[in-house]
Amino acid sequence: MPDARLLRLAGRVGRIAPFHVMEQAKRAAQLESQGRSLIHMSIGEPDFTAPPAVIEAAAHAMREGRLQYTNAVGLDQLRAAISAHYQSTFGLQVAPERIVVTAGASAALLLACALLVERDDEVLMPDPSYPCNRHFVAAFEGVPKMIPCGPAERFQLSAAMTERHWSPATRGVLLASPSNPTGTTILRAELEAIAATVRARGGFLIVDEIYQGLTYDQPPQTALALGEDVIVINSFSKYFNMTGWRLGWLVLPPALLAPVEKLAQNLFICASSIAQHAALACFSAQSEAIYQERRAEFLRRRDYIVPAMRALGFGVPVVPDGAFYVYLDASAFSDDMDGLCREILEQAGVVLVPGRDFGTHGANRYLRLSYATSLENLQEGVLRLRRWLNARAG
Repeated sequence: MPDARLLRLAGRVGRIAPFHVMEQAKRAAQLESQGRSLIHMSIGEPDFTAPPAVIEAAAHAMREGRLQYTNAVGLDQLRAAISAHYQSTFGLQVAPERIVVTAGASAALLLACALLVERDDEVLMPDPSYPCNRHFVAAFEGVPKMIPCGPAERFQLSAAMTERHWSPATRGVLLASPSNPTGTTILRAELEAIAATVRARGGFLIVDEIYQGLTYDQPPQTALALGEDVIVINSFSKYFNMTGWRLGWLVLPPALLAPVEKLAQNLFICASSIAQHAALACFSAQSEAIYQERRAEFLRRRDYIVPAMRALGFGVPVVPDGAFYVYLDASAFSDDMDGLCREILEQAGVVLVPGRDFGTHGANRYLRLSYATSLENLQEGVLRLRRWLNARAG
């Protein structure tokens, strides 16, 4: 057998940057194995787990032996339940046939990119944005065209910017609302204008809504209200607290269902049958009451951590109105965010994420903080940061 170290790797591997939040997590794990106490404000994973009804639904499915493959596009009952969720939450009729259940939102985005992106196609997206989104585009030999977006734009792409950066090579736009890493949403009027701009150019619009439901200053919205040509990705990970279950969904224009089903059959077979049966219980009144309580808890955490970080000297140029992230301007302390994160980790025992995970614009001044941890942990983290800053000041 040839030495694996000598095998030629596909060029796409080199075009995908390391996920620095995971590198931080590895170093944190090393420190914890040595007995260090750390406060994790890095990983975007709710500290809540699936509600009891969801756990019991999974156990029931296993006891009943409902472990076989499902249809590649998902259980009919789950697609119908998601459709009913859009009706009850948004007053919007979304036919179950337009919904494809996927192995997490990542699989949904992979299927969308496999369907729509060809070699050298440009896809516009904001900088900063979730790194895996651009890597999916690159994996299908497209070109993620990152558009610098700052506090003036709420770190989100606008219709005017979309029009200005659209080129003959542009195929579509990929957005997220609420966004990771900034926790900001796209205002409804702006999203409508972006959709009209993309539509006029014959492009596609994909909106990542995996933090839908976790909005705090306005009712939740969905881009599906803008028309059947908009493609939406969602997930059971964040609002529904099912991260490790790897379950999401994709809503498509009717004409795209057959080709996506063919791709799903070949690439995934189906999403986890156990997770699908469990997810049916997400939409019960009992579970929804729990989710609303947890949403209120996230709001309580946001309303603590934003003023607390400002009091320490970190900038928060845009108050996040969704998800569970704060994009911190730490330029008052350093122009090297990687080094600053390492210093905070080693000296303060607090885990944060450098901005370069999310793009190049402002990467030398921003950190991402996740408040997907208890209020007590956030308070302890702020205390440690205050001590570290006092020691740093001498």
